[in-house]
Amino acid sequence: MAITTRETPAANPSPNPSPWRAIAQDWSSDRDAFKQVPWGKAMMWIFLLSDTFIFSCFLTGYMSVRISTTATWPNPSEVFALTIGGASIPLILIAIMTFVLISSSGTMAMAVNFAYRRERVRCAALMLTTAAFGATFVGMQAFEWSKLIAEGVRPWGNPMGAAQFGACFFMITGFHGLHVSIGVIYLCTVAFKVLRGDYEKRGNYQIVEIAGLYWHFVDLVWVFIFAFFYLW
Repeated sequence: MAITTRETPAANPSPNPSPWRAIAQDWSSDRDAFKQVPWGKAMMWIFLLSDTFIFSCFLTGYMSVRISTTATWPNPSEVFALTIGGASIPLILIAIMTFVLISSSGTMAMAVNFAYRRERVRCAALMLTTAAFGATFVGMQAFEWSKLIAEGVRPWGNPMGAAQFGACFFMITGFHGLHVSIGVIYLCTVAFKVLRGDYEKRGNYQIVEIAGLYWHFVDLVWVFIFAFFYLW
């Protein structure tokens, strides 16, 4: 009986990828480059980048208006002065507001540190302290607004000089104050969830760091507003 042998066909080498497949691989390479970045942190960075463009447009528009206006621009040292004990102190309220907001960055940084050390009680306490600083800042800003409104400053007019002053002031500080108010609510929500142990169950406290990114951005924006609007 004849025995037939069956030859195993040699494995064909893999064909070269098509041009479209190569293009798809090139465009999807960012997934490998950024796969170590948490999705929530990446989205926060994208949001902060878009917000940076908005605040940059506001401040650029403010500088353009102030340079091009022919009317006398009010002196910030006089407009934002407070009378204490019979003496007019320029920018005293703005200085206190800046100190409060910058201090809140320190407490937020410590909160992130305690979060990664799994000390959730201290983390929540520091986040609530940060939120309290933010609420204090918004309260002082409300006082500043009410003072200028009582003195006749409006978005469409200003008895102290250039009419554009009121529009720039209420737009820029109001938009920033809205961010601080949202940040206070955000921090309080995350702090209560930390204190309740929600993130302990997941074993992930990255949400605290993400909240910290937002808060540090709000503080940084105020530094530019303080420099361009109040000191210039």
